[in-house]
Amino acid sequence: MLDQSAQKSAQKSAQDKSEGSSGRASGPLAGFRIVEFAGIGPGPFACMMLADMGADVVTLDRVGAKKSMKSVAGRGRKLIELDLKDRGAIAEVLDLLASADALIEGFRPGVMERLGLGPDVVLARNPKLVYGRMTGWGQEGPLANAAGHDINYISITGALAAIGTKEAPVPPLNLVGDFGGGALYLVVGVLAALLEAQKSGKGQVVDAAMCDGAASLMSFFFDMTTIGRWTEERNQNFLDGGAHFYGVYECACGHFISIGSIEPQFYALLRERAGLTDADFDAQMDRKAWPALKEKLKTVFKSKTREDWCRIMEGTDICFAPVLTMSEATQHPHMVARNVFIERHGVKQPAPAPRFSRTPSAVREPEAAEITSVMKAWKR
Repeated sequence: MLDQSAQKSAQKSAQDKSEGSSGRASGPLAGFRIVEFAGIGPGPFACMMLADMGADVVTLDRVGAKKSMKSVAGRGRKLIELDLKDRGAIAEVLDLLASADALIEGFRPGVMERLGLGPDVVLARNPKLVYGRMTGWGQEGPLANAAGHDINYISITGALAAIGTKEAPVPPLNLVGDFGGGALYLVVGVLAALLEAQKSGKGQVVDAAMCDGAASLMSFFFDMTTIGRWTEERNQNFLDGGAHFYGVYECACGHFISIGSIEPQFYALLRERAGLTDADFDAQMDRKAWPALKEKLKTVFKSKTREDWCRIMEGTDICFAPVLTMSEATQHPHMVARNVFIERHGVKQPAPAPRFSRTPSAVREPEAAEITSVMKAWKR
């Protein structure tokens, strides 16, 4: 690990880079104007990414919401508090949307329409607007109006059934539905629609459903099943913990390490560095041999500490890494050297990603704003 002073210096450098030297908006989306209707989960995460990439994102939230301005997912936005049940406020919102490039909302289907802010109304005022809708089940279908969370959305896609132990599925945090299948697909959809609008002069609705996105993320595994290289039984495949050469192992210290030695040359190096001279390890791709080989590897990795295995394997082509907690991850030399984490308002958090060579992303301070002042600034 790097010494503490070196870590602090690197982290300060990361913060300086993420904030930018001029205080002006930077990033490839600088100049784009986005109105976010405050929500939870994937919507705010998507808008965080868009704001990091330079978009001028204005969040419309309920009265008394300022406490959320400095959250990680809420960073970099202008926050306007208003009552969407007030018809005067709705009229102001429509005026604001007339100058926006995109709208993002995460209400249940029909809520925006009942507010008088549905796509037909808004696009009539601003035909070039991209109207991003983030839901779990989508805008139509038998479940469209039902409540749900990440675990439910990934359950009906085949994703949750494929993740976990042999005995039962295990929720993969809310990474697959909310953020992978939700926020990232919403960002891709909004950006694609913005690109198309630059050519056609016409906006459109982006229906981003977490069940759609999570199903899309399963494309590789549907393909593998079709060609007979994947079974629907958990812990029986080479990427789900079934194979001895792709998994997590406990060390003598109680910490864990991960290996992903799939390719023959990487597997050979694993055997060399771990001292796996037993001829049974020759049967790398024999599924019937995997359970016994996993038990043997458990004994091998339990013989040394995580630090020992890092000295032996880290940085090699074994495909190895220590399994770190979030606090440990912020201190890892590779993550420090790449300025992957920054600290803002006393909170460690990931820096913007991905990285751009000419128009770098930046984390800007959130600010409270008035809708009239934003409309004045946005007036085309």
